[in-house]
Amino acid sequence: MGLFERYLSVWVGISIVAGVILGILIPGTFASVAGLEYAHVNIVVAVLIWLMVYPMMIQIDFSSIKDVGKKPKGLALTLAINWLIKPFTMAALGWLFFKGFFADWVDPQSANEYIAGMILLGVAPCTAMVFVWSQMTKGDANYTLVQVSINDIIMIFAFAPITALLLGVSDIQVPWNTLLISVVLYVLLPLVAGALTRSLLDKKVDGHHDQQNIDSFVGKLKPWSIVGLLGTVVLLFGFQAQTILDKPQAILLIAIPLIIQTYGIFAIAYFIAKRLKLPHNVAGPASMIGTSNFFELAVAVAISLFGLHSGAALATVVGVLVEVPVMLSLVYFVNRTQHWFD
Repeated sequence: MGLFERYLSVWVGISIVAGVILGILIPGTFASVAGLEYAHVNIVVAVLIWLMVYPMMIQIDFSSIKDVGKKPKGLALTLAINWLIKPFTMAALGWLFFKGFFADWVDPQSANEYIAGMILLGVAPCTAMVFVWSQMTKGDANYTLVQVSINDIIMIFAFAPITALLLGVSDIQVPWNTLLISVVLYVLLPLVAGALTRSLLDKKVDGHHDQQNIDSFVGKLKPWSIVGLLGTVVLLFGFQAQTILDKPQAILLIAIPLIIQTYGIFAIAYFIAKRLKLPHNVAGPASMIGTSNFFELAVAVAISLFGLHSGAALATVVGVLVEVPVMLSLVYFVNRTQHWFD
């Protein structure tokens, strides 16, 4: 482990503070960067995430993808968590906290909008960052790709009906541009780039693939991948710096059930993975996919349904702010518990 990897949580903490401070000191710069978006997908953040995803894609061996179907338990776990459990536990926690515990602190309209934002996060499984979490937990790259791809296909058909059911809204307009562009940017393009890179590096030695050459190149990219992660953290917190200062209580109230949901869903998935006796490099990513969120899609739908300055949009943004630190703590936990699965 290098210096950055060993103290990654420290660097992320510094990046969060730096993002908030810079967002207050030079708001115009962050506003300009925030304006560089198409279909609610920020181009600069997309490039940084692409930088993180690309090394993972190089490790994908297309000749081995066909073997994923021989181990269906990991796929079944991911799909059950994402579509049969997570959206409903998120809705239940939203109602429990904002209609129960926090009812005296939040007006009814804001409470309803916060719950709606949480539901949108719960119905949108992660497409991009899960590749990063998988790489950081030494996950099976081929298996992770298949898991994400199947979830993306299901999301096309299931997102609107489940959202409509939980929100009680009959006319959900799915922002197809956001969904399509995100999948292309975060999955398709880095996948193609990774495959081309792998073909250039994969020189056969005595009839066998030169995996050492590939691993060496990926190792050289790791520092840039971490730079991409830290840069993403700085930008995300910089974009929301003023909101963090203006509405600290609202952000804290929203963050509490979101953190409970994140750790709770992970605990359920990881426990089931252990009971199913999944290998560690499948159990980790399977649990991460069920825990992480597709925040671009959630934010886009919240804005289109409730407005840019609504409580729903704020809740989806808090989901973004909470996700990176919490997921890093889960990465640490997964890496520390590898012996549970061996």
